[in-house]
Amino acid sequence: PCLFAMFMGISRVIYGKFSEKLDLVKVMLVCGIMCVGCYLLASLSTLPILALAGCAFCGLAVGIMWPGSISISSQTCPRGGTAMFAFLALAGDLGAMVSPAMVGSLSEMAGGNLKMGLLVATVFPVILVFALLILNKKVGKSVNR
Repeated sequence: PCLFAMFMGISRVIYGKFSEKLDLVKVMLVCGIMCVGCYLLASLSTLPILALAGCAFCGLAVGIMWPGSISISSQTCPRGGTAMFAFLALAGDLGAMVSPAMVGSLSEMAGGNLKMGLLVATVFPVILVFALLILNKKVGKSVNR
């Protein structure tokens, strides 16, 4: 957990330093794909050290996702106001509650196999990647940085 948190912080510092030169949607796409890879490494690796590395580097992948989602939402819906940010906070809290509960429940149904729960949870970053591709196609270049 400490490595996850450290890498999450590092990703935010790096993005903060170079954000003016980077396209946020592309960064989030790369991070989403990296997150899928990390989940697959953590869930499919037969070597515990590689599974741990997948969990740790997942922090690097997810570090920009929440602040990036807020930024993209404010750029895409500039008149969203307080209601939009309240909805985003609610959705984020709901996701932070439901996702780990789902992973735990699925792991328990698989005989206590946490790797199986993590494998199924790979669907979340996959959905993020597809949603970003759709957003980029619909909105285009107006959503950058």
